[in-house]
Amino acid sequence: MKHIKTDILIIGAGSGGLSVAAGAAQMGAKVVLLEGHKMGGDCLNYGCVPSKALIASGKAAYGQQNSAQYGVKDAAGQVDYAAAKDHVADVIAQIAPVDSQERFEGFGINVIRAFGHFISKDEVQAGDTIIKARRIVIATGSSPLVPPIPGLDGVPYETNETLFDLREKPEHLLIVGGGPIGVEMAQAHIRMGCKVTVIEAAKALGKDDPELASVVLDSLRAEGVVIEEDALAEEVRGTAGTIEVQAKDGRIFKGSHLLMAVGRKANTDKLDLEKAGITPKRGGIEVDDSLRTTNKKVYAIGDVAGGLQFTHVAGYHAGVIIRSMLFGLPSKAKTTHIPWATYTDPELAQVGLTEVEAKKKHGPKLEVVRFHYAHNDRAIAERKTKGFIKVMVVKGRPVGASIVGYQAGELVNLWALALANKMKMSQIAAMVAPYPTIGEINKRAAGAYFSPRLFESNVVKRVVGFVQRFIP
Repeated sequence: MKHIKTDILIIGAGSGGLSVAAGAAQMGAKVVLLEGHKMGGDCLNYGCVPSKALIASGKAAYGQQNSAQYGVKDAAGQVDYAAAKDHVADVIAQIAPVDSQERFEGFGINVIRAFGHFISKDEVQAGDTIIKARRIVIATGSSPLVPPIPGLDGVPYETNETLFDLREKPEHLLIVGGGPIGVEMAQAHIRMGCKVTVIEAAKALGKDDPELASVVLDSLRAEGVVIEEDALAEEVRGTAGTIEVQAKDGRIFKGSHLLMAVGRKANTDKLDLEKAGITPKRGGIEVDDSLRTTNKKVYAIGDVAGGLQFTHVAGYHAGVIIRSMLFGLPSKAKTTHIPWATYTDPELAQVGLTEVEAKKKHGPKLEVVRFHYAHNDRAIAERKTKGFIKVMVVKGRPVGASIVGYQAGELVNLWALALANKMKMSQIAAMVAPYPTIGEINKRAAGAYFSPRLFESNVVKRVVGFVQRFIP
C-alpha cells in the first residue's frame, strides 16, 4: 500500500473538481485528483456537451425542412442518426483534451485513476494508495435517477449515460420525465424523424415559470411531440422495439425505445462518508454556506452538495472554496445570481426570482416589466418572434429575470451580471446595444420600466412645458 500526503485531495474529475484542481495547483498548492471513471465527468461525456451537440443536429434538420419562410425552398432534411451520433462523439473528442489527465498532470497534479473512499476524517483510499490531506473536496457529481417502477428491470431502457451511444434511430421514443433533459431530447428526436411521447408525472417543465414554460411546450406540441402530463408511470413492460408504459390512471403509452429522464441522484454510495464523520442528506451531502461538510476538513461542491444541479454551479462552487482553502478568507456560496437555461427552441432561461416567488417575497413593492420579441427588429428579420422577457424589479433593482425565446440562454447573462453586482435598472437602460441585435431586448425591457415614469408622468410633462416656455 502506498501513502501520499497532500495539501488538497479532490474526489471526482468533473467540472467542479477540475476547476478546483487547476486553480489550486497553479496557485502553488500540492494537489491529488481522483477519478474512477471518465475525466470531464457527466457534463463532457453524458450531459451538457453531447446533448447540445445532438440538439444541433436536430436544429440542422429542422432548418432544412422549414426554410421556405426565408425564400429558400424546403428540403427533406434527411437524417442519418448514426452520423449524428458521430457528430456528438467528435464534439466530445474536441473538448476532451481540455479535461484530460495529461493536461492536469501538466499542472503538477497527481492524477490517480481510481475511485476513492474515506477511511478516516482526513484519509481516503483509492486502489492501492492512501492519501492523507489537509483539505478534501468531494466533487463526485450525480447520476441518472432510475425509480423502482415495476417491470422496468426487465425492459431495455436508456438514460443520459447510454443514449448518446445509441446508433439505431428510435422509431418511437418514450421519455419518462418532462424536465429539461426530457424536453430537450424530445425536441431533438422529433426533429430527427422519430415519434416522441413525453410521460410526466406532474407538469412538464414544472420548475419553471408556467407562463414561459407553456410557450416551449406549445412549440414542442406543434412539432409533433406528444406530452402527457399527470401521468405517473406505474408499470413498464415489453421487449426491445415494443415497450409499453402504463400510467397510474390506466393510460398506456407504446413505443420502440424508452428513455428515463426523471432526475438525478448524488454520487455518494462509494464514499463511506460515515468514516469521515460526514452527514449525508436527501439529495446529497449536508454543507454550510461555505460548502463545508460536518467534517470541517472536507468540502462538497457541485451536484453532490444537494443544491442546483448545473455545470456552471459546480464551477462557481470551485471559486468559493478556493478562496477559503488557499487564502483562509471567508467565502460563502449564494444562489440568487445563478442562472439556468433549457436549450429547446425556443430557449427558456431564468435567473433570480420568478414572478410568483418575487410576489411572495416582496408583495406590492414588486413591479414586473415585459418586452416581446415581436417588437425586436433582429428577431423579426430572423423570423424568431416567439417569446418575451419579464423582469422582476423592486425599488429600481432587478431581483429576477425570466426569458423565453431565441437565444434566451445568451440574454440571461446580462441579468445574471446585474443580480451578482446589485445593479440598478438605470444602469441597464444606460447600456448602448448595437442595432439590430437580439440583445436589444434586454435594454428595451429596462426601457419598459422607465417609460411610464417618463411618458405618463404629469410632473415630467409640466417640467418640459416650463422649459419650453421660459428657457431660450
